This record gives sequence, structure tokens and C-alpha cells, in this order.
Amino acid sequence: MLIRYKKSMEKIAMGLLSFMPDVKQVKKLQQLIQEYNNNPDWHLFLWKDEDDILGAVGVAIEGDSAIVQHISVDPSHRGNGIGRQIVCEVRNMYAPMHHVTATDETKNFLEKCGTEA
Repeated sequence: MLIRYKKSMEKIAMGLLSFMPDVKQVKKLQQLIQEYNNNPDWHLFLWKDEDDILGAVGVAIEGDSAIVQHISVDPSHRGNGIGRQIVCEVRNMYAPMHHVTATDETKNFLEKCGTEA
């Protein structure tokens, strides 16, 4: 299930986002987390499965679009459909008010999940 990111989850969120290819440097991770903390149009969610947090997804709202700009799953849990579940929950959360779309970095993954991008 998706849970809204809270400041107390910062280290977990940074750890999950660090698995993304373009967000490996600590300084970049800190800036990214700051943007999610401060920008009211940026929403960060964590995927919780029973007691463990296994994934993260970041969505930016621009007009009638909900743009999936970051998505990450713990490497030891990849291939189990968690990413697909995350994308489905994002679609359910934002539709019909917003069209879920992707960035260049997330487009291939969303297409793989059967989401319009």
C-alpha cells in the first residue's frame, strides 16, 4: 500500500531513491528530498508491504497531469510486481482528476506497466 512520505521517513526515502540511476549522489538526494518537503505540487509516497517499506514513487502535479517523476523498488524485491502495484495505486489515486504521465526517465517503466505515458 502507498503511504504518504513524512519527514521522519527521510533516510528510508533517500535510500530507496538512491537506487535510481540519476540520483546516486548524496547532495542530489538531499536536494530532491528538500523539493518533496517544500513544493506543494510534489508528492512522495512509500510502498509498504506488511512491515517493510520496499519502494518509493514521486509525483508532480502540473495542471491536469500527475507526472510520475521518480519510482524505485528495493533491488532485493524487484521482479515481484511491486513497481506495477505502485503504478496502479498512483493511477487509482489521481484518476480521474489527473492524467497520469511520465518523464523521459520513467516513461519506459510506466509503459511496461501498461500505463499511458
